Amino acid sequence: MTNEITDLSAADLSTAIHDRKLSCVEVMEAYLDRIGRLNPDINAIIYLRPEPELLAESKAADIELADGHSRGWMHGFPQAIKDLAEVKGMPCSFGSPLFPDYVSAADTIHVERVRGAGAIFIGKTNTPEFGLGSHTRNPVHGPTRNPHDLTKSAGGSSGGAAAALAARLLPVADGSDMMGSLRNPAAFNNVVGFRPSFGRVPSDKAADLFLGQLGIAGPMGKTVSDTALLLSTQAGYDRRDPLSLANEDLALRGPAATEGMRIGWFGDFGGYLPFEDGVLDTARSALTVLADIGCEVEDVAPEFDLPALWEAWLTLRSFNVSHGMRAFYDQPDKRALLNPQYLFEFDLALGKTAADIHAASVVRTRWYKYMLALFERYDFLVMPSTQVFPFDVDLPWPTEIAGRSMDTYHRWMEVVIGPTMAGLPVAAMPAGFGAGGLPTGVQFVGPPRADRATLEFALAYERRINM
Repeated sequence: MTNEITDLSAADLSTAIHDRKLSCVEVMEAYLDRIGRLNPDINAIIYLRPEPELLAESKAADIELADGHSRGWMHGFPQAIKDLAEVKGMPCSFGSPLFPDYVSAADTIHVERVRGAGAIFIGKTNTPEFGLGSHTRNPVHGPTRNPHDLTKSAGGSSGGAAAALAARLLPVADGSDMMGSLRNPAAFNNVVGFRPSFGRVPSDKAADLFLGQLGIAGPMGKTVSDTALLLSTQAGYDRRDPLSLANEDLALRGPAATEGMRIGWFGDFGGYLPFEDGVLDTARSALTVLADIGCEVEDVAPEFDLPALWEAWLTLRSFNVSHGMRAFYDQPDKRALLNPQYLFEFDLALGKTAADIHAASVVRTRWYKYMLALFERYDFLVMPSTQVFPFDVDLPWPTEIAGRSMDTYHRWMEVVIGPTMAGLPVAAMPAGFGAGGLPTGVQFVGPPRADRATLEFALAYERRINM
C-alpha cells in the first residue's frame, strides 16, 4: 500500500484525500515508511521531525476534513522545504556551519502559502552550502545522492528536493533557481522543474528586494500538472515584495495546441558550449517528440556576444550572492567557515565597481532585447538543461568537459544563464537516459511572463512521451 500511495501524482493524492478514499494518517505513514527505507542512502530529507508529532498533525487534519473543513488542495500533504527557505519553528542551516542552532521565527512567503494550502511540514530538503554550485553537498548534512545511481550527484541547488521526488519521498517539492538550481536537478533526477518569470513567486528576503533580480523560488513535481498546481499556490502579488507580479490565473487549460508551432533549438549555442559525450544526442530526442506533435523545429546559433554575456553574469551574480553576507566575510573566524565557492564570489565582487555593475546591466538589457526578437520568430526556445550527465558524488564539480577546462566552479552550467538573465519562464523537462543509464533534460523557454503557456507547452510534450 505504501508504494501505491507514494506513486500517486499530487493531483490524484489530493483527490483521494478529499474524497476520503485515503486518510491523512495513511498518507503520512506511507511517506514516512518510504523515507525510512530510502532516505538514509539518498540523504534528500534532513531535519526529519519525530513520527508521533507528524501522525498527530495528520490525525488532526483528518478530523478537520471529517468536519467539512479543507485547508486547501495540499490538505494533509507531507512536505519538506528546501533548506534555503524558512519554516517557522524549524531549523534552517543554509547548508552552512555558520548557523548551527538557528531556528526560523517565521515562514518565507512561499512557505507561508504552502502551509495555508494544508501541507504538513515534515522536514527540510538538502542543498549545497548557501545554494552555491549545482551539486548538493555541504559540511553540515553531507551529500545528496542520485536515486538513479547512488554514486552520482543529484545536482543542485534543489538537489534534495529533486532526489526526494525521484525516490517518491514527497508528493511535490519547492526549490529555487538562480543558475539552474531547479533545472539542473530536474535533469539529473528525471523530474519536472519550473523556473517562473521573475517576480511570479514573491520573496521577503531583505537581500532580494529591488536588488535580487536573478534568483527566484519555484515548484518541482513528478508531472507538469503537479508542478503547475504548486506554482499556483506559491505565486501571486505580495506587498512585502515590491517586484512581485500581479495575481494571475495560472491553472492549466490543457495541453497547448502545438500543430505549426515554431521552435528554436539552441543546441550547443553554435559550438560555443562543450558537452559531455551523449548529452546533446539524448537532449535532441526531445526534438523528435516535438516534431511528432506538430512543431517546426529550427536550429538557432545565437547571434550575440556570449563571452560578454558570461562576464556580465559573473559580475551580477557575485554582486547578488555576496552583499548579504558581508558581515561574515569581514570577521576572520566567520570567513574561515565560508566555502571556496562563496570566497570566489566575494573575491570577484570586491574587485568590481558600480560602473562594472552598470555595464553588466547594459549587456543584460541587450540580451533581453535579443531574446524578444527571437520570440517574434519562435513560439518557444529549447535548449539542454545541463552540459554533463550526473557526475561522481565525491567530485566537487566538473573541471573539464570534452577536453575544455572549466575555469570556475560553475562554468559547467553556463547553458542555464540565458533564461535567468532575461527573467523568462522555463520548464525543465526530462529528455531521457543516455547510454550509461543516467538522465538528462531540456529547457522549454517561454516568452516574458508566459508561465501558463510554457507549462501547457510542456504538458503537450509530456503527454506525448507518456503515450
